[in-house]
Amino acid sequence: METVELKVEMVGIHEKRLRKCLSKLKGIEKVEVDVSSQKVMVTGYVHRNKILKAIRRGGLKADFWSTQDELLSVYASASYGSLRFNNFNFF
Repeated sequence: METVELKVEMVGIHEKRLRKCLSKLKGIEKVEVDVSSQKVMVTGYVHRNKILKAIRRGGLKADFWSTQDELLSVYASASYGSLRFNNFNFF
């Protein structure tokens, strides 16, 4: 069993379309969607390229989740007053 993390550009309506695209693939056990960070985690016995291809065929922009996306997600969700690194305030 493999977990694939994807970055999918979506608004509220696109979550239903995303789940419909993934429901057509056999072997998917679980789909978790975080709309605020645009992150989708798919767990199952399906090759990661097939998952990506199915989402793109559904008309959604998608790519594999990277560490750069993780940093951007943390930066965007942090409030400006509490952003601190090594006791230095940036905002």
